Amino acid sequence: MDQQVCEHFRALEDELVAQQRNITFAGQAWSANCRHWIYFDAVLDCEALKKRLNLGETVTVHSNDDPRSGREKGLVCNACRAAVVGIHPEDARGKAAIS
Repeated sequence: MDQQVCEHFRALEDELVAQQRNITFAGQAWSANCRHWIYFDAVLDCEALKKRLNLGETVTVHSNDDPRSGREKGLVCNACRAAVVGIHPEDARGKAAIS
């Protein structure tokens, strides 16, 4: 698979792909301010992943709680405008979170 996430998310993307997590979207998301966002059919424990992978201060937790525009939760690199996003935890239907 061609990787297009930033260097900050390379290990996380590799890990999720190795776990055979389905990619539901990859590309420029909803805004010109987004470079490359990759969405996985998985629940991400964002704080635990940020800590375990030592993602640094440029990476923040992104959460969209609006059901009309598409609920999601993931990590955004504010330096590179890239993101790794998963299912909103409240919509997970019993899926375990990846930490």
